[in-house]
Amino acid sequence: MTRADSSDDDSVALRCQGITHEYHVSGQSVHALTDVAVSVERGQVTALVGPSGSGKSTLLRILACQARPQAGTVEIAGIETTVLSARQRRTLRRAHIGYVYQDPADNLLDYLTVAEHLTLGARLRGSDDDGRKLLGVLGMDDRIGHYPRQLSGGEQQRVALAFAAVGEPTLLVTDEPTAQLDRGSARLVVGALRRLADHGHTVLVATHDPDVSGVAERVVELVDGRVECPQ
Repeated sequence: MTRADSSDDDSVALRCQGITHEYHVSGQSVHALTDVAVSVERGQVTALVGPSGSGKSTLLRILACQARPQAGTVEIAGIETTVLSARQRRTLRRAHIGYVYQDPADNLLDYLTVAEHLTLGARLRGSDDDGRKLLGVLGMDDRIGHYPRQLSGGEQQRVALAFAAVGEPTLLVTDEPTAQLDRGSARLVVGALRRLADHGHTVLVATHDPDVSGVAERVVELVDGRVECPQ
Protein backbone atom coordinates (compact mmCIF):
# COMPACT_ATOMS: atom_id res chain seq x y z
CA MET A 1 0.00 0.00 0.00
CA THR A 2 1.34 3.42 -0.83
CA ARG A 3 0.83 7.09 -0.94
CA ALA A 4 0.76 8.07 -4.57
CA ASP A 5 3.54 10.57 -5.23
CA SER A 6 4.77 11.73 -8.63
CA SER A 7 7.26 14.35 -9.75
CA ASP A 8 5.93 14.33 -13.33
CA ASP A 9 2.88 16.60 -13.51
CA ASP A 10 2.01 15.43 -17.03
CA SER A 11 1.58 11.89 -15.74
CA VAL A 12 -0.79 12.86 -12.91
CA ALA A 13 -4.54 13.22 -13.50
CA LEU A 14 -5.37 14.06 -9.89
CA ARG A 15 -3.42 15.05 -6.81
CA CYS A 16 -4.61 15.89 -3.31
CA GLN A 17 -2.61 17.09 -0.31
CA GLY A 18 -3.49 17.52 3.35
CA ILE A 19 -7.14 16.47 2.98
CA THR A 20 -8.83 16.72 6.36
CA HIS A 21 -12.55 16.38 6.96
CA GLU A 22 -14.73 15.85 10.01
CA TYR A 23 -18.40 15.41 10.79
CA HIS A 24 -20.31 16.63 13.82
CA VAL A 25 -22.61 14.00 15.29
CA SER A 26 -24.59 14.63 18.50
CA GLY A 27 -22.22 17.44 19.42
CA GLN A 28 -19.15 15.26 18.88
CA SER A 29 -16.51 15.70 16.18
CA VAL A 30 -15.82 12.59 14.11
CA HIS A 31 -12.62 12.72 12.07
CA ALA A 32 -13.36 11.14 8.69
CA LEU A 33 -10.04 12.06 7.01
CA THR A 34 -6.77 13.35 8.42
CA ASP A 35 -3.95 14.81 6.30
CA VAL A 36 -4.56 12.52 3.32
CA ALA A 37 -2.26 12.80 0.31
CA VAL A 38 -2.93 10.79 -2.85
CA SER A 39 -2.14 11.12 -6.54
CA VAL A 40 -3.71 9.26 -9.44
CA GLU A 41 -1.56 8.44 -12.46
CA ARG A 42 -2.96 8.79 -15.95
CA GLY A 43 -3.91 5.58 -17.72
CA GLN A 44 -3.88 3.46 -14.58
CA VAL A 45 -6.35 1.91 -12.15
CA THR A 46 -5.98 3.29 -8.63
CA ALA A 47 -7.97 1.49 -5.93
CA LEU A 48 -9.05 3.01 -2.61
CA VAL A 49 -9.50 0.21 -0.08
CA GLY A 50 -10.18 -0.05 3.63
CA PRO A 51 -12.74 -1.26 6.14
CA SER A 52 -16.18 0.30 6.48
CA GLY A 53 -15.83 3.65 8.21
CA SER A 54 -12.26 4.14 7.03
CA GLY A 55 -13.16 7.29 5.09
CA LYS A 56 -12.83 6.01 1.54
CA SER A 57 -16.34 7.03 0.45
CA THR A 58 -15.81 10.51 1.87
CA LEU A 59 -12.46 10.78 0.12
CA LEU A 60 -13.95 9.54 -3.16
CA ARG A 61 -16.65 12.25 -3.06
CA ILE A 62 -14.04 14.92 -2.35
CA LEU A 63 -11.76 13.75 -5.14
CA ALA A 64 -14.71 13.60 -7.55
CA CYS A 65 -15.50 17.22 -6.71
CA GLN A 66 -18.84 16.30 -5.13
CA ALA A 67 -17.86 17.59 -1.68
CA ARG A 68 -15.36 20.07 -0.27
CA PRO A 69 -12.77 19.13 2.34
CA GLN A 70 -12.43 21.31 5.40
CA ALA A 71 -8.70 21.53 4.74
CA GLY A 72 -6.34 20.55 1.96
CA THR A 73 -6.14 20.88 -1.81
CA VAL A 74 -7.38 18.83 -4.76
CA GLU A 75 -6.07 19.32 -8.29
CA ILE A 76 -7.70 17.69 -11.32
CA ALA A 77 -5.91 18.18 -14.64
CA GLY A 78 -3.91 20.91 -12.90
CA ILE A 79 -7.03 22.77 -11.71
CA GLU A 80 -7.34 23.49 -7.99
CA THR A 81 -10.95 22.49 -7.28
CA THR A 82 -11.40 23.54 -3.67
CA VAL A 83 -11.39 27.25 -4.54
CA LEU A 84 -14.01 26.97 -7.29
CA SER A 85 -17.58 28.21 -7.02
CA ALA A 86 -20.44 25.71 -7.13
CA ARG A 87 -21.06 26.58 -10.79
CA GLN A 88 -17.39 26.19 -11.68
CA ARG A 89 -17.30 22.83 -9.92
CA ARG A 90 -20.29 21.60 -11.95
CA THR A 91 -18.56 22.69 -15.14
CA LEU A 92 -15.37 20.91 -14.10
CA ARG A 93 -17.22 17.69 -13.26
CA ARG A 94 -18.98 17.70 -16.60
CA ALA A 95 -15.75 18.16 -18.55
CA HIS A 96 -13.30 16.12 -16.49
CA ILE A 97 -15.07 13.50 -14.37
CA GLY A 98 -17.17 10.46 -15.21
CA TYR A 99 -18.86 8.88 -12.18
CA VAL A 100 -20.33 5.39 -11.79
CA TYR A 101 -22.39 4.47 -8.70
CA GLN A 102 -22.50 1.02 -7.16
CA ASP A 103 -26.19 0.43 -7.95
CA PRO A 104 -26.54 -0.11 -11.72
CA ALA A 105 -30.05 1.41 -11.62
CA ASP A 106 -28.62 4.74 -10.44
CA ASN A 107 -26.38 5.18 -13.47
CA LEU A 108 -28.72 5.00 -16.45
CA LEU A 109 -31.94 6.64 -17.65
CA ASP A 110 -34.80 4.23 -18.33
CA TYR A 111 -36.01 6.09 -21.43
CA LEU A 112 -32.66 6.18 -23.30
CA THR A 113 -31.10 3.39 -25.31
CA VAL A 114 -27.43 2.54 -24.94
CA ALA A 115 -26.65 4.58 -28.06
CA GLU A 116 -28.62 7.55 -26.73
CA HIS A 117 -26.75 7.42 -23.42
CA LEU A 118 -23.46 7.63 -25.28
CA THR A 119 -24.69 10.51 -27.44
CA LEU A 120 -25.78 12.36 -24.31
CA GLY A 121 -22.47 11.72 -22.53
CA ALA A 122 -20.46 12.92 -25.51
CA ARG A 123 -22.59 16.05 -25.89
CA LEU A 124 -22.15 16.96 -22.21
CA ARG A 125 -18.37 16.86 -22.76
CA GLY A 126 -18.45 18.68 -26.08
CA SER A 127 -17.24 15.59 -27.92
CA ASP A 128 -18.39 14.03 -31.19
CA ASP A 129 -17.35 10.53 -30.07
CA ASP A 130 -20.23 8.11 -30.69
CA GLY A 131 -18.89 5.67 -28.11
CA ARG A 132 -19.03 2.63 -30.38
CA LYS A 133 -15.34 1.88 -29.89
CA LEU A 134 -15.87 1.99 -26.11
CA LEU A 135 -18.75 -0.44 -26.36
CA GLY A 136 -16.55 -2.79 -28.34
CA VAL A 137 -13.80 -2.56 -25.74
CA LEU A 138 -16.34 -3.44 -23.04
CA GLY A 139 -17.99 -6.24 -25.03
CA MET A 140 -21.32 -4.41 -25.25
CA ASP A 141 -21.47 -3.39 -28.90
CA ASP A 142 -24.34 -5.83 -29.56
CA ARG A 143 -26.49 -3.99 -27.00
CA ILE A 144 -26.37 -0.55 -28.62
CA GLY A 145 -30.11 -0.40 -29.31
CA HIS A 146 -31.20 -1.81 -25.93
CA TYR A 147 -32.84 0.02 -23.04
CA PRO A 148 -31.53 -0.47 -19.46
CA ARG A 149 -34.50 -2.71 -18.56
CA GLN A 150 -33.37 -5.11 -21.30
CA LEU A 151 -29.91 -5.51 -19.74
CA SER A 152 -28.67 -7.52 -16.77
CA GLY A 153 -27.13 -5.71 -13.80
CA GLY A 154 -23.62 -6.46 -15.02
CA GLU A 155 -24.46 -5.27 -18.53
CA GLN A 156 -25.97 -2.08 -17.12
CA GLN A 157 -22.79 -1.46 -15.15
CA ARG A 158 -20.61 -1.91 -18.24
CA VAL A 159 -22.84 0.48 -20.19
CA ALA A 160 -22.56 2.91 -17.26
CA LEU A 161 -18.77 2.71 -17.55
CA ALA A 162 -19.01 3.52 -21.26
CA PHE A 163 -21.43 6.39 -20.53
CA ALA A 164 -19.01 7.79 -17.93
CA ALA A 165 -15.93 7.32 -20.13
CA VAL A 166 -17.25 8.64 -23.46
CA GLY A 167 -15.57 11.89 -24.48
CA GLU A 168 -12.44 10.88 -22.56
CA PRO A 169 -12.83 12.71 -19.23
CA THR A 170 -9.67 13.20 -17.20
CA LEU A 171 -10.89 10.80 -14.51
CA LEU A 172 -13.32 7.90 -14.34
CA VAL A 173 -14.52 7.49 -10.74
CA THR A 174 -16.49 4.47 -9.56
CA ASP A 175 -17.76 3.57 -6.10
CA GLU A 176 -17.96 -0.17 -5.33
CA PRO A 177 -18.87 -1.08 -8.93
CA THR A 178 -19.18 -4.82 -8.23
CA ALA A 179 -20.92 -4.64 -4.85
CA GLN A 180 -24.42 -5.46 -6.15
CA LEU A 181 -23.46 -7.97 -8.83
CA ASP A 182 -23.22 -11.74 -8.87
CA ARG A 183 -19.75 -13.23 -9.15
CA GLY A 184 -19.84 -13.81 -12.91
CA SER A 185 -21.12 -10.29 -13.66
CA ALA A 186 -18.59 -8.82 -11.24
CA ARG A 187 -15.73 -10.52 -13.09
CA LEU A 188 -16.88 -8.95 -16.35
CA VAL A 189 -16.98 -5.49 -14.74
CA VAL A 190 -13.50 -6.01 -13.28
CA GLY A 191 -12.27 -6.91 -16.75
CA ALA A 192 -13.98 -3.81 -18.13
CA LEU A 193 -12.15 -1.54 -15.67
CA ARG A 194 -8.84 -3.11 -16.65
CA ARG A 195 -9.54 -2.74 -20.37
CA LEU A 196 -10.52 0.90 -19.96
CA ALA A 197 -7.15 1.64 -18.34
CA ASP A 198 -5.36 -0.39 -21.01
CA HIS A 199 -6.99 1.88 -23.59
CA GLY A 200 -5.77 5.03 -21.85
CA HIS A 201 -8.54 5.87 -19.39
CA THR A 202 -7.68 6.83 -15.82
CA VAL A 203 -9.74 4.93 -13.25
CA LEU A 204 -10.19 5.67 -9.55
CA VAL A 205 -12.24 3.04 -7.76
CA ALA A 206 -13.32 2.57 -4.13
CA THR A 207 -13.79 -1.11 -3.41
CA HIS A 208 -13.99 -3.96 -0.93
CA ASP A 209 -13.56 -6.46 -3.77
CA PRO A 210 -10.07 -8.03 -3.90
CA ASP A 211 -10.62 -8.83 -7.58
CA VAL A 212 -11.00 -5.12 -8.31
CA SER A 213 -7.94 -4.08 -6.29
CA GLY A 214 -6.09 -6.98 -7.91
CA VAL A 215 -6.19 -5.30 -11.34
CA ALA A 216 -5.00 -1.92 -10.00
CA GLU A 217 -1.49 -0.61 -10.55
CA ARG A 218 -1.79 1.33 -7.30
CA VAL A 219 -3.67 0.51 -4.11
CA VAL A 220 -4.21 3.17 -1.46
CA GLU A 221 -5.38 1.81 1.90
CA LEU A 222 -7.28 4.00 4.34
CA VAL A 223 -7.50 3.10 8.01
CA ASP A 224 -9.30 5.44 10.42
CA GLY A 225 -9.14 8.25 7.88
CA ARG A 226 -5.42 8.03 7.25
CA VAL A 227 -3.40 6.56 4.39
CA GLU A 228 -1.51 3.48 5.49
CA CYS A 229 2.07 3.47 4.22
CA PRO A 230 4.66 0.69 4.30
CA GLN A 231 7.09 0.82 7.20
